[in-house]
Amino acid sequence: MTDAELRHTVLYDLHRRRGGRFGPFAGWDMPIRYAEGPVAEHEHCRRHAALFDVSHMTVVDLTGPDVGAALELLVPAALDAVAPGRIKYSFFTNEAGGIIDDVMITKRSDEALRLVLNAATTEADLAYLRAGLPADCAITPRRDLALVALQGPQAAAVLCRLDESVDALGFLEEGVAQLCGHTVELSRSGYTGGDGFELALPVEHAEALVEALLVEEEVALAGLASRDSLRLEAGMCLYGHDLDETTTPVEAGLGWAIPKSRRVADAGYPGAEAIARQFVDGPPRRRVGLRTIGRRPVREGAELSDGDDIVGRVTSGGYSPALAAPIAMGYVSAGVGDGAELAAVTNGRVEAVRVVPMPFIPKDYHR
Repeated sequence: MTDAELRHTVLYDLHRRRGGRFGPFAGWDMPIRYAEGPVAEHEHCRRHAALFDVSHMTVVDLTGPDVGAALELLVPAALDAVAPGRIKYSFFTNEAGGIIDDVMITKRSDEALRLVLNAATTEADLAYLRAGLPADCAITPRRDLALVALQGPQAAAVLCRLDESVDALGFLEEGVAQLCGHTVELSRSGYTGGDGFELALPVEHAEALVEALLVEEEVALAGLASRDSLRLEAGMCLYGHDLDETTTPVEAGLGWAIPKSRRVADAGYPGAEAIARQFVDGPPRRRVGLRTIGRRPVREGAELSDGDDIVGRVTSGGYSPALAAPIAMGYVSAGVGDGAELAAVTNGRVEAVRVVPMPFIPKDYHR
C-alpha cells in the first residue's frame, strides 16, 4: 500500500505531536517508536506504565438469542460456561484445525458477546462470522470506539487515582469506569505478559483521555516495536507470524485455551476432529523458545537444522531487554526436545541456537 492508502487511527495527530515515528502495519500507518526508542519504552512498561494505541484492532459486538451457543459452532471455547463479565481467548478455525485468527471474547450477557479482532484479518473475520452465524444474530463492528492499552505494574495505580473501582477487576474481567469525565469500558488484559488494561471509549473522547493519562508521571507512550518485544519475552503469539491457517492450537501450545469438553471430535466447530486427534496422538511439531548461543539475533523465516535435516523454522525473533540478549520463537519437529542445539540458517548465514521453554520471563498477571 502507498502512504496515501494507509489508514490512520483517531490518535494519529497526537502521535505526530508527541514525536511518533511511523511505519505501515496491517494497512495502518502506526507509531512504531518515539524519541526514547523501543528499548526504553519496553523497560518503562516493565517498570511503570506504557500507553499503546491499539485502535487499529476492531471491536465487534454480537447480539441475539443463544449467541454463545451460535458462536461455539465457530470457535472451540465453551461460552455457555463463562460468567458474564469474563473474557476468554479463543480462535476461529478451519476444517483442518488451522487458525484463521485468534480472538478475545467477552461474555457480556447470555445474549451479548464482544470480540476484538486483529487488524490484518478483520474483513476476513467479519465474512467468517456472517457466513457462520444465524440470521437472528446481529454483527456490529464498533467503528465508533477507540482502543488504547495501558500496560505495566503501575497501570492500576494510575487508573485507580481516577476511579478507585478499577482495582476490583480481576485478570480477564471487564468493567466500566469514569475516567477524566468519560465513561470507559475496560478489561484487565493485555499483550505484555504483565498487569494492564485495555480501554474502549467513543472516538471523539479518545484524544482527551490519552492526554489526561499522559499527565500522570508513571505513563509514557510506547509504539509497536516495544509492544512486539514485550509480547515476545512473554512467549505470546502474533497472528500471521507465529499463527496461521496451517497451524493448529495444539501445535502452537495453546491447547490450554480449549476446555476438555471441547477437545472431542464431535465438538461441532470447524477442525474439531483434527484438533481432537492431536490432543490424543500429539502434534507433529510444537512451538518453542529459542536462545541464541552467540550475540546475533535470528529472525523470522530462518530454517532450523539439527545438522542433518531441516527440523523447523523461526517465526519471530528480536532483542530481549530483560535478558539483554536475542530471543526467538518458532516451530520444531515434535521429537526435538528442550535443550537441543540447532543451527538457524538464513541466506547461508548460520547462528547456533538452543531450544528453551517459554515464556522467557515469568508472567506477572494480576490475580
